[in-house]
Amino acid sequence: MSPQRTAPKDFVSLADWPADALRRILDRAHELKRLYHRGDPPQTLRGRTLAMYFEKPSLRTHVTFEAGMTQLGGHAILLRPEQVGIGTRETAADVARNLSRWVHGIVARTYDHSLVEELAAAAAIPVINGLTDLLHPCQAMADLQTITERADLARSVVAYVGDGNNVASSLLNAISVLGGELRLATPRTHLPAPHVRKRAAELAARSGARIVWTDDPVEAVRGAHFVYTDVWTSMGQEEEAEQRKAVFEPFQVNARLLSHAPEAWILHCLPAHRGEEITSDALDGPRSIVFDQAENRLHAQKAILEALLGCARA
Repeated sequence: MSPQRTAPKDFVSLADWPADALRRILDRAHELKRLYHRGDPPQTLRGRTLAMYFEKPSLRTHVTFEAGMTQLGGHAILLRPEQVGIGTRETAADVARNLSRWVHGIVARTYDHSLVEELAAAAAIPVINGLTDLLHPCQAMADLQTITERADLARSVVAYVGDGNNVASSLLNAISVLGGELRLATPRTHLPAPHVRKRAAELAARSGARIVWTDDPVEAVRGAHFVYTDVWTSMGQEEEAEQRKAVFEPFQVNARLLSHAPEAWILHCLPAHRGEEITSDALDGPRSIVFDQAENRLHAQKAILEALLGCARA
């Protein structure tokens, strides 16, 4: 029997986390959602402060982390890159060391994944990946919460259709750790990064997860329980938009594609480019659960914050 993995200090990649720790966070996310709708949020982060460093625009990540801290009795501070000046005024490591003396945790939403890793390595407090060009683990936790509200993940087939981007990579990590079946349909030129795929294959071999790769979206969605897509052009890729539309056009989630999975729930992490990766009739249809998914960013992240900041050093 292999030794039990312990939960890391930081929430940078789901591939770093043991399955039992992620399940505890998901269980707590479900409970926090029930308490929220009952009007009785616990004050588990009273006296805790979260610094939020955001290089990229944000609606869901910003609002849900700040609201989540407030609901749990804590406080959040937004830091803009021009204000902090990482790489110009001072190094990432020095910023992390300073913040470690003042606050209890850091959320970093950056372009370069290595910046989040550098902050985590230098900080004495937990660092949470609020999105990088490589990974989006908080989104994947909300995705898992949304899926497990309706089905047993281990028995579910999730079809992801589109770009093998940060969202796809973290969903791949999540299912590889926890089990289930992920069918990833992308053009062969736009798969997740090779090192992400390699690590996911190692994790899936341990968990029994089934990972299927295909460039045929129909093959991916046929009989799936959940169909997931994301934008074809992510932040920082705007100059590639027209080229990407041509490449991804066969991967649009629409009525024709969904006819092969007539009972599937539809997932999208938002924002959506309506008429590109997904049609409005699919996004707004009766099988769409994208706004449940968006709400669950709040509850999943509150559970992550509790797990990390509850024992953080001031």
